[in-house]
Amino acid sequence: MSGPIVLVGAGEFTPAMAGVDRALLASTGMARPRVAIVPTASWPDGEETFHRWAAMGEAHFAALGAEVEQVLVRIRTDADDPTCAQAAGEADVIYFSGGKPGHLRDVLRGSALWAATLAAHERGAVLVGCSAGAMVLGGRQLDFGRGLRPPVGWDPALGVIPGIGVIPHYDRVPRTIAALIALTAPHGTVVLGIDEDTAAVGSAGSFRVSGRATVTVWRGRKRHRYRDGESFEV
Repeated sequence: MSGPIVLVGAGEFTPAMAGVDRALLASTGMARPRVAIVPTASWPDGEETFHRWAAMGEAHFAALGAEVEQVLVRIRTDADDPTCAQAAGEADVIYFSGGKPGHLRDVLRGSALWAATLAAHERGAVLVGCSAGAMVLGGRQLDFGRGLRPPVGWDPALGVIPGIGVIPHYDRVPRTIAALIALTAPHGTVVLGIDEDTAAVGSAGSFRVSGRATVTVWRGRKRHRYRDGESFEV
Protein backbone atom coordinates (compact mmCIF):
# COMPACT_ATOMS: atom_id res chain seq x y z
CA MET A 1 0.00 0.00 0.00
CA SER A 2 1.40 3.39 -0.98
CA GLY A 3 2.47 5.65 1.85
CA PRO A 4 1.24 9.17 2.62
CA ILE A 5 2.17 12.18 0.51
CA VAL A 6 2.93 15.45 2.30
CA LEU A 7 2.91 18.74 0.38
CA VAL A 8 4.42 21.65 2.33
CA GLY A 9 4.04 25.29 1.29
CA ALA A 10 7.33 26.39 2.92
CA GLY A 11 9.14 26.24 6.24
CA GLU A 12 10.94 22.93 6.00
CA PHE A 13 13.24 21.98 8.87
CA THR A 14 12.05 24.83 11.13
CA PRO A 15 10.38 24.73 14.56
CA ALA A 16 7.10 25.78 12.92
CA MET A 17 6.91 22.39 11.21
CA ALA A 18 8.05 20.24 14.13
CA GLY A 19 4.52 19.15 15.01
CA VAL A 20 3.71 18.17 11.44
CA ASP A 21 7.00 16.31 11.06
CA ARG A 22 6.64 14.52 14.39
CA ALA A 23 3.25 13.23 13.23
CA LEU A 24 4.58 12.02 9.90
CA LEU A 25 7.40 10.16 11.65
CA ALA A 26 4.84 8.52 13.94
CA SER A 27 2.78 7.49 10.90
CA THR A 28 5.60 5.19 9.78
CA GLY A 29 5.06 2.96 12.83
CA MET A 30 8.83 2.76 13.29
CA ALA A 31 10.53 3.42 16.64
CA ARG A 32 13.37 5.25 14.86
CA PRO A 33 12.34 5.99 11.26
CA ARG A 34 14.94 6.42 8.55
CA VAL A 35 14.72 9.81 6.82
CA ALA A 36 16.42 10.65 3.52
CA ILE A 37 16.98 14.39 2.98
CA VAL A 38 17.26 15.29 -0.73
CA PRO A 39 18.22 19.00 -1.14
CA THR A 40 18.64 18.80 -4.94
CA ALA A 41 16.38 21.77 -5.72
CA SER A 42 18.71 24.11 -3.83
CA TRP A 43 21.87 23.20 -5.71
CA PRO A 44 21.48 25.94 -8.41
CA ASP A 45 21.78 28.45 -5.55
CA GLY A 46 25.31 27.27 -4.73
CA GLU A 47 27.18 24.69 -2.69
CA GLU A 48 26.87 26.62 0.56
CA THR A 49 23.08 26.78 0.25
CA PHE A 50 22.89 23.14 -0.83
CA HIS A 51 24.84 21.92 2.20
CA ARG A 52 23.01 24.27 4.56
CA TRP A 53 19.62 22.78 3.66
CA ALA A 54 20.98 19.25 3.94
CA ALA A 55 22.44 19.99 7.38
CA MET A 56 19.24 21.71 8.54
CA GLY A 57 17.21 18.68 7.49
CA GLU A 58 19.51 16.29 9.28
CA ALA A 59 19.54 18.32 12.51
CA HIS A 60 15.77 18.86 12.46
CA PHE A 61 14.76 15.22 12.05
CA ALA A 62 17.52 13.90 14.31
CA ALA A 63 16.11 16.12 17.08
CA LEU A 64 12.73 14.47 16.48
CA GLY A 65 14.24 11.02 17.00
CA ALA A 66 14.86 9.87 13.43
CA GLU A 67 17.87 8.26 11.81
CA VAL A 68 18.79 10.73 9.06
CA GLU A 69 20.87 10.51 5.89
CA GLN A 70 21.77 13.37 3.58
CA VAL A 71 21.32 12.27 -0.04
CA LEU A 72 23.58 14.79 -1.79
CA VAL A 73 22.24 14.68 -5.33
CA ARG A 74 23.23 17.75 -7.32
CA ILE A 75 22.85 16.73 -10.98
CA ARG A 76 21.54 13.82 -13.01
CA THR A 77 24.68 11.68 -12.77
CA ASP A 78 24.34 11.83 -8.96
CA ALA A 79 20.70 10.74 -9.25
CA ASP A 80 21.83 7.60 -11.09
CA ASP A 81 24.43 6.74 -8.43
CA PRO A 82 23.44 3.38 -6.89
CA THR A 83 24.43 4.60 -3.41
CA CYS A 84 22.04 7.56 -3.60
CA ALA A 85 19.27 5.38 -5.00
CA GLN A 86 19.76 2.85 -2.21
CA ALA A 87 19.56 5.58 0.45
CA ALA A 88 16.17 6.69 -0.86
CA GLY A 89 14.95 3.15 -1.42
CA GLU A 90 15.63 2.13 2.18
CA ALA A 91 14.11 5.23 3.80
CA ASP A 92 10.81 5.43 5.68
CA VAL A 93 10.52 9.15 4.85
CA ILE A 94 11.93 10.76 1.70
CA TYR A 95 12.04 14.56 1.89
CA PHE A 96 12.59 16.82 -1.14
CA SER A 97 13.28 20.36 0.07
CA GLY A 98 12.84 23.68 -1.71
CA GLY A 99 14.70 25.62 -4.38
CA LYS A 100 14.35 25.48 -8.15
CA PRO A 101 11.50 23.16 -9.24
CA GLY A 102 12.64 22.84 -12.85
CA HIS A 103 16.09 21.66 -11.80
CA LEU A 104 14.65 19.16 -9.34
CA ARG A 105 12.24 17.69 -11.88
CA ASP A 106 14.89 17.38 -14.60
CA VAL A 107 17.37 15.68 -12.27
CA LEU A 108 14.82 13.19 -10.92
CA ARG A 109 12.87 12.27 -14.03
CA GLY A 110 13.83 8.78 -15.23
CA SER A 111 16.67 8.45 -12.71
CA ALA A 112 17.61 5.51 -10.50
CA LEU A 113 16.94 7.69 -7.45
CA TRP A 114 13.41 8.45 -8.60
CA ALA A 115 12.70 4.79 -9.37
CA ALA A 116 13.88 3.84 -5.88
CA THR A 117 11.78 6.64 -4.37
CA LEU A 118 8.63 5.42 -6.11
CA ALA A 119 9.32 1.84 -5.06
CA ALA A 120 9.80 2.92 -1.45
CA HIS A 121 6.61 4.98 -1.55
CA GLU A 122 4.68 2.03 -2.99
CA ARG A 123 5.75 -0.14 -0.06
CA GLY A 124 4.60 2.53 2.40
CA ALA A 125 7.33 5.18 2.76
CA VAL A 126 6.19 8.77 3.32
CA LEU A 127 6.93 11.08 0.38
CA VAL A 128 7.39 14.72 1.37
CA GLY A 129 7.93 17.75 -0.85
CA CYS A 130 8.35 21.33 0.35
CA SER A 131 7.94 24.31 -1.97
CA ALA A 132 9.78 23.18 -5.15
CA GLY A 133 9.65 19.64 -3.76
CA ALA A 134 5.86 19.84 -3.51
CA MET A 135 5.50 21.34 -6.98
CA VAL A 136 7.23 18.47 -8.79
CA LEU A 137 4.95 15.86 -7.23
CA GLY A 138 1.84 17.09 -9.04
CA GLY A 139 0.76 16.56 -12.61
CA ARG A 140 1.71 20.12 -13.57
CA GLN A 141 4.18 22.61 -12.14
CA LEU A 142 4.61 26.33 -12.60
CA ASP A 143 7.22 27.59 -15.02
CA PHE A 144 8.90 30.50 -13.23
CA GLY A 145 10.59 31.84 -16.35
CA ARG A 146 8.59 35.04 -15.88
CA GLY A 147 8.59 34.92 -12.09
CA LEU A 148 5.05 35.33 -10.77
CA ARG A 149 3.96 37.68 -13.56
CA PRO A 150 1.03 36.36 -15.61
CA PRO A 151 0.78 34.76 -18.01
CA VAL A 152 2.65 31.85 -16.45
CA GLY A 153 3.18 28.39 -17.86
CA TRP A 154 2.26 25.04 -16.33
CA ASP A 155 4.79 22.40 -17.37
CA PRO A 156 4.45 18.64 -16.94
CA ALA A 157 5.67 17.57 -13.48
CA LEU A 158 6.51 14.11 -12.15
CA GLY A 159 2.88 13.12 -11.76
CA VAL A 160 2.78 11.34 -8.41
CA ILE A 161 -0.57 13.10 -7.93
CA PRO A 162 -1.60 13.48 -11.59
CA GLY A 163 -4.51 15.91 -11.37
CA ILE A 164 -3.01 18.70 -9.29
CA GLY A 165 -0.71 21.70 -9.46
CA VAL A 166 0.84 23.37 -6.40
CA ILE A 167 1.41 27.05 -5.67
CA PRO A 168 3.74 27.17 -2.63
CA HIS A 169 4.25 30.21 -0.38
CA TYR A 170 0.64 30.97 -1.24
CA ASP A 171 0.11 33.50 1.56
CA ARG A 172 3.03 35.53 0.17
CA VAL A 173 1.43 35.87 -3.30
CA PRO A 174 -0.89 38.87 -3.84
CA ARG A 175 -4.45 37.57 -4.09
CA THR A 176 -5.11 38.98 -7.54
CA ILE A 177 -1.92 37.41 -8.89
CA ALA A 178 -2.68 34.10 -7.17
CA ALA A 179 -6.11 33.99 -8.81
CA LEU A 180 -4.67 34.75 -12.25
CA ILE A 181 -2.06 32.00 -11.84
CA ALA A 182 -4.62 29.44 -10.68
CA LEU A 183 -6.95 30.27 -13.57
CA THR A 184 -4.20 29.63 -16.15
CA ALA A 185 -3.84 25.99 -15.05
CA PRO A 186 -4.74 23.39 -17.70
CA HIS A 187 -8.39 22.32 -17.79
CA GLY A 188 -9.19 19.77 -15.12
CA THR A 189 -6.20 20.62 -12.91
CA VAL A 190 -6.97 21.15 -9.23
CA VAL A 191 -4.66 23.88 -7.95
CA LEU A 192 -3.53 23.78 -4.32
CA GLY A 193 -2.34 27.09 -2.90
CA ILE A 194 -0.40 26.03 0.20
CA ASP A 195 0.54 28.65 2.77
CA GLU A 196 3.90 28.75 4.51
CA ASP A 197 4.35 26.54 7.60
CA THR A 198 1.40 24.47 6.38
CA ALA A 199 1.05 21.02 4.83
CA ALA A 200 -1.52 19.02 2.91
CA VAL A 201 -1.18 15.42 4.10
CA GLY A 202 -2.76 12.96 1.72
CA SER A 203 -3.43 9.39 0.76
CA ALA A 204 -5.56 7.97 -2.08
CA GLY A 205 -6.84 11.36 -3.21
CA SER A 206 -7.93 12.67 0.19
CA PHE A 207 -5.91 15.38 1.96
CA ARG A 208 -5.97 16.88 5.43
CA VAL A 209 -4.52 20.29 6.31
CA SER A 210 -1.90 20.41 9.05
CA GLY A 211 -0.14 23.57 10.24
CA ARG A 212 -0.67 27.17 11.25
CA ALA A 213 -2.39 28.50 8.11
CA THR A 214 -4.52 27.26 5.20
CA VAL A 215 -4.66 25.43 1.89
CA THR A 216 -6.69 27.09 -0.84
CA VAL A 217 -8.15 24.67 -3.40
CA TRP A 218 -9.01 25.98 -6.87
CA ARG A 219 -11.29 23.99 -9.18
CA GLY A 220 -11.59 26.20 -12.23
CA ARG A 221 -13.07 29.48 -10.99
CA LYS A 222 -14.29 28.00 -7.73
CA ARG A 223 -12.07 28.14 -4.66
CA HIS A 224 -12.36 26.94 -1.10
CA ARG A 225 -10.01 27.52 1.82
CA TYR A 226 -9.28 24.72 4.32
CA ARG A 227 -7.77 25.12 7.77
CA ASP A 228 -5.84 22.91 10.17
CA GLY A 229 -7.66 19.58 10.67
CA GLU A 230 -10.02 20.01 7.72
CA SER A 231 -10.00 17.58 4.77
CA PHE A 232 -10.64 17.81 1.05
CA GLU A 233 -10.66 15.50 -1.99
CA VAL A 234 -8.64 15.87 -5.20
